[in-house]
Amino acid sequence: MESVMDGGGSNQTEPCDDEEQTAKKAEFFTQRYQGQSPWDIGRPQPALAALEAEGLIRGAVLDVGCGTGENALFFAGHAHETWGVDIVADAIDAARDKARKRGLKAEFRVLSALKLDSLGRTFETVVDSGLFHSFGDDERVCFVSRLAMVLQPGGRYVMLCRSDRDTDWDGPRRISRQELYDSFGDGWKVSEIRPARFVSRPAPDGSDNFAAWLVVVERL
Repeated sequence: MESVMDGGGSNQTEPCDDEEQTAKKAEFFTQRYQGQSPWDIGRPQPALAALEAEGLIRGAVLDVGCGTGENALFFAGHAHETWGVDIVADAIDAARDKARKRGLKAEFRVLSALKLDSLGRTFETVVDSGLFHSFGDDERVCFVSRLAMVLQPGGRYVMLCRSDRDTDWDGPRRISRQELYDSFGDGWKVSEIRPARFVSRPAPDGSDNFAAWLVVVERL
């Protein structure tokens, strides 16, 4: 346990997020949800859904940056105890409404992913669809330290992020393989980085999916 916290690069008892920056992000993404946000596709990301059949999603699941809940509700529908957190209250309201209408049980909370320690519990799997690539360098360190507090030893963090293989789109920060290895040092093992596609709503040019990495990281 001690080495995991040290590897995260932040003291586990002190806040490591920037409240002002978090508020700005919440405002930005709240505005994006007023229309048709490109990542809100009305179904789970296929690359993440496929992991259920592979047996890589185990036990209780936490979806960080869950948006309107499609990925979380997919796993809830496959008999996983599922929680989802997001900084956008409107998105969480939509996720709760979907769960109610679909007769699925899932816990959704408005919460920054940089404050996961406030959940007061742990999970066997943490899922991330498009959150990690939105972080700056300091936020990555903070997030990894908080991730260690909610992921059980031997548990998996499964991430779908934008890949540096994509050079033609000016969206979120692209992530390299080396950055992924650098982000998860002591107390972690990057088990797999596989090429994948991130599906979105069609852009004006007709494109609807982009190069991504599907990453599996184990907490030691």
